[in-house]
This record gives sequence, structure tokens and C-alpha cells, in this order.
Amino acid sequence: MKKCILAALVVLSLFSCENNYDLPSEENQKTNQKNQNFYLDLAYHHAPVHYQDVDRTGSHGLSGKADYITRYDFDGDLNAKNNWNNIANSSRKGNAVGYYSVVETSTHYFIIYAFFHPRDWTDIWFLYRLDEHENDLEGVLTIVKKNNTTYGAALGAITVFHSDFYSYKTSNSGLTDGNEDIDGTLTLQNHNGINRFKTSAEAKGHGIKAYSKQKPGGSDYVVYYPSKTSSEYPSDIYDRNVKYKLVNIFENGGMWDQRFTTSLFSNAKSFQKSYGNGSANAPWNWDDKNDGGNQGLLAGGMAYYPAHLVDEYFNGLGNFSKTYTYNPYLGIE
Repeated sequence: MKKCILAALVVLSLFSCENNYDLPSEENQKTNQKNQNFYLDLAYHHAPVHYQDVDRTGSHGLSGKADYITRYDFDGDLNAKNNWNNIANSSRKGNAVGYYSVVETSTHYFIIYAFFHPRDWTDIWFLYRLDEHENDLEGVLTIVKKNNTTYGAALGAITVFHSDFYSYKTSNSGLTDGNEDIDGTLTLQNHNGINRFKTSAEAKGHGIKAYSKQKPGGSDYVVYYPSKTSSEYPSDIYDRNVKYKLVNIFENGGMWDQRFTTSLFSNAKSFQKSYGNGSANAPWNWDDKNDGGNQGLLAGGMAYYPAHLVDEYFNGLGNFSKTYTYNPYLGIE
């Protein structure tokens, strides 16, 4: 009997040790949370003031509502095939968010910002379905050089305009043309003491460029400002002060975690749809159709290999590492 009891205790001890070994330590959990808090602060510091053009013509624009940014699950479910219809429901407002992710090397941070719309639409009736599709996600990659400040210095950005990327620099960055020509210089807007990049999205198709290269047409447009806590809905199509809440792509149960949810994504990289021609891609499938096939230039390179992408697009980067110290897309954490 004693031998049996002793054997049982040994087994339980080994099982207990094995389980404890698999669990992250309290210290590691605190460190990870500290890092995530910092990355949120970093993303907030460099988040753009985002100008969203609005078009009121045509029934598919819902009097401007179809151009407001919101969550991909604004309707309370993870079914991407009902978003086109559900956004038309007057009770479903869809408050503003901006999705973000951070990738880090020893020299730079690379921050993606992504803005979602339930409809990519047109007001030309004979192009209905042909030049429209359910769901839309366009975005920006901001390049931040580490220095002796807490959040570093933003040097430039690459924006997603459908199947094209456009590159921009700040006036004092020192960046020059790489294998792609730089498309312009970023303008800044002070917001709560922070000079932020100004980005601008077109109405209907929602492709993004720097504000200096693409301004809203007319007086009907919305201006969004980043927030770590608040998610607001425009009062009307002329609202110039709407907060978008920063939402981590890698939060528990977030966009990355849901990539294998088949009601939301097709092949874990494109939003499902029930309407139209074309589809909306997740950031890990964004691609410029003709910028080459080197590492970082293939579909998803902006997420998986942002340092490689930036190295292709720009010269004048100075001390520049392409070894990732934090890259959740690649599982480096």
C-alpha cells in the first residue's frame, strides 16, 4: 500500500511540475502586459489625423453613412456576409475604430493602422455589383526611428490605395527614393500637443493617401482623431471632431485570432462577402500589384516583413535593422 501511495505522489508531482512549466510566469505576464501598454501608447502617439471624404449621391452611400469608418463586427456578429445590409439599418450606427499593430526591430518600429467600411460602393447605377463589394479595409504603415525619446521619430509612411501602395516622407527625414519613387511629403496637424500625420481616404472606394496628395472634395467630410478609450459616431457628414478608438489587431479574440473564422474570412486572409465584385483583404494580405517579388513585396509583406518592404521603398534610412525583435505576425514575441 505504501508503495502505491508513493508512486501516486510521484506521478502527481511530475504532472504538477509539467503543468507549471507550461504556464507563463507571473513575471512574464506582467512584462508582456507592460509591453502591450507601451505599444498602445506608441500607436496612439503616431496615429494619424484621418480625413474621410463623404459622398451623399446614390442610394448605396446611405446619405454618407457608408463612408464612416467602423468595426468589422459593428453589427454584433462575426458574419462578414451580412455587413452590406446591416449597415443600412438605422439602429446600427457603427462607432469609429482604427485597428493597429506594432512590429519592432532594434532600430525601428513599424505601425499599421487599418480602417474598415462595410461597403465599397459606387453611385453609378450600371456599375452596381461590378464596381462594388461588401467590406473594405485600407490602411497605413508608419515608419518610426528609435532615438533618445520615448516614442521615437516618425520618418514616413506607406499608404494602401486598393492594389497600390504610395510612399511619403517627412520634410526632415532624410529619406530618398528607393526602388520606388517617393510620392510626396507628409503634412502635420497638431492634436493635443502631438504633431500627427494627416491621411485622407476617398469616398466610396476609401483608398488612402497623404492629405497633401488627396484632399476631400467639397465640404462634406469627417475628420477623425485617435483615442485610446473613446469610439464615437459622427453627428453628421460635416463633423470635424470624431474620435476613433485604437484597437489592437492582436487583442484576445481580435482580427488576427479570428482569421480562421470562416464566416468572417476566406482562406484566413480576405473578408467574406455576399455582394459585389472584388474583396477586402486583411493587412496580412495587402499587396501592391506591381512593386516586385522580393521579400516584403509579396502579398502580406507590409505585415509580415515591414522592414524589408521599407528597405525596398526608401533609401537614406541610416542605421537600419531587418531583424525582428517583436513581430506577432511571425510569432516573434
